[in-house]
Formats: sequence, structure tokens, C-alpha cells
Amino acid sequence: METISVRTTQNIDIDYEIGGLGERILAYLIDLGIFIGLFIIGAIIGTISSAGAYMAVFPLTVLVLYVFYDLVCETFLNGQSFGKRIMKIRVISLNGARATFGQYLLRWLFRMVDFGLTSGIAALISVAVSKKGQRLGDMVAGTAVIKTSPRTKMDNIVFATTNDSYQPVFPQASQLSDKDIGLIHEVMNNYYKSGNDTLVYTMADKMRDYLSITLPPDMNSMRFLQTLLKDYSHLTSQIEAL
Repeated sequence: METISVRTTQNIDIDYEIGGLGERILAYLIDLGIFIGLFIIGAIIGTISSAGAYMAVFPLTVLVLYVFYDLVCETFLNGQSFGKRIMKIRVISLNGARATFGQYLLRWLFRMVDFGLTSGIAALISVAVSKKGQRLGDMVAGTAVIKTSPRTKMDNIVFATTNDSYQPVFPQASQLSDKDIGLIHEVMNNYYKSGNDTLVYTMADKMRDYLSITLPPDMNSMRFLQTLLKDYSHLTSQIEAL
């Protein structure tokens, strides 16, 4: 399975598997099913109410929603439509960052080529043969579709073995319990899966207050938590070695 290496803002490389062709097709069918269901429900309501104006406006409204659906969802749902979210895949920029609106717009515009003019054939062929599973819109926009669960395990990131010469940055980490470390690990794991950094900031604030730590000017919340975990791992391993 092809992977793409994403470097986070904390300079950590995490490997993600490229979203498979089958998963992307199923996500598309789920999204299409939403609109088919919406159209059927609307048609039933229109038939019961016998409202001529409603029957004239409703199909046009559904069509407009369908045309802009992917662009709006990916922009506001962090690279996912509802189908992509169910299939646990997401659009990202090739540099590992969240895709910009311009990138979402480009890949949306190229839907006319990938799906419209070629009836989906161009998208199927390009996703199948390209190294990073990109359709034409992805190639132009500099994006890729990945599985939301990182292939690189968090244990390999935050509990990396330290050598004997390592000097803990925060000796206060020894005051933490296994439960504290488990909570920090869970918060970071949630971040790498969802990209939601709110819990990271909250956890970092709590740890700073609890341990009475003032962060260096160049250290952000994520780096602080990573350092705490590394320090804790080193300090506890040194104690166990005694």
C-alpha cells in the first residue's frame, strides 16, 4: 500500500496510507445516496402538498447543493465530505498541511474533467495509475486523499527510546503519574487522527499549571507535551535501571 509522509508543524514525519480507489468510490456513492434520498423525500412532500411552485424550485435547489457540495464540505469539514468521513479518508495538501481554499477550489473545478467530460473515466484511471492515488484535480491542486488513521504509530513517536546522555528539559516530569501520561498520549493521538488542536492547548495549559513550568519562547504546546513524554520516559527508565 502506497503511503505519503506528512511532516507536522512539530517536524515529526508521520506516514499515512493513500486512500484506496474502492474507498473513494464508496465515499462518492454515499454522498450521491444522500442527494438521491433528499430528492426522493422532496418529491414525496411535493406530491402530497401538490405545490406547483415547490416542485419547480426544489429540483433546482437540490442541483445547486449537489454542484457545490464537495467544495463546501471539504472547505469547512477539514477535507472531508460526509462520505469521506464515513470511509475515514480525507483530502490534504502534499506538504502535509491542511489544504487551502484555493486547493479545494482547483480540485473542485477539475471535477468537470475528472467526472463530467469523461464520465469518471479520467478519475478512475489517474487514481489507479498515479503513485499517490491522485485524480487530475489532485495533481493540479497539489493534494492527495489519505486514510485518516496514521500508519506511524503514536508509540513510536512519543515514547522513542532516549540514550543515556539525554538531559531532560523538564525534570518536573517525574511528578507525573502513569495516568497523566496516558491522558497526554490520548490527547496527542486524538490530534494526529482529527487535527483538532484545542485539546492540545488545554492539556498543555493544565500541565504547565500543575508542574509550575514556564515554557521557553520557542516552544509551542505540542512540542511541550512531546518533551514531557520524552522526559518522563527517560526519567522512569533511569529509575527502573537503578
